[in-house]
Amino acid sequence: MSHVLSLLVEDKPGLLTRVAGLFARRGFNIESLAVGKSEIAGLSRITVVVDVEELPLEQVTKQLNKLVNVLKIVELEPTQSVQREHLLIKVRVDNTTRSQVLEAVTLFRARVVDVATDALVIEVTGDSGKTTAFLRVLEPYGIKEIAQSGLLAIGRGGKSITDRVYRS
Repeated sequence: MSHVLSLLVEDKPGLLTRVAGLFARRGFNIESLAVGKSEIAGLSRITVVVDVEELPLEQVTKQLNKLVNVLKIVELEPTQSVQREHLLIKVRVDNTTRSQVLEAVTLFRARVVDVATDALVIEVTGDSGKTTAFLRVLEPYGIKEIAQSGLLAIGRGGKSITDRVYRS
């Protein structure tokens, strides 16, 4: 079962390696990983998607909490969070298929970010259902390349992972 974890961490060298190492030592495959600055200077947010059963995940979460630079861990349920993926897709086009691909781009509210005579680079953002469906539509035209970000997720409502985190 896939779980989305949001970690609030101090922005320190080597921390990402230690976090990923905890999952690797348990034999868990990280399906998605995204790291970036948070709204508080000196803190970063790591979003990890891992496919693991509940009990082993609890054990890893406890170990993550023991890392000095990990301040908070929250599991984000799909119904209680906004979850988005970001993809760049290079798709093969020619004079006969270009208009069909552009129609799909419009339908999925994606956008073309680069145009060549034989290919388009398309940017799409959405939940995994949208991005998967868009890729299925583009497949018959010939996908040449895909670059995909890790899943980004944030809790719904007014609460924040940084609530009650005090900086010294």
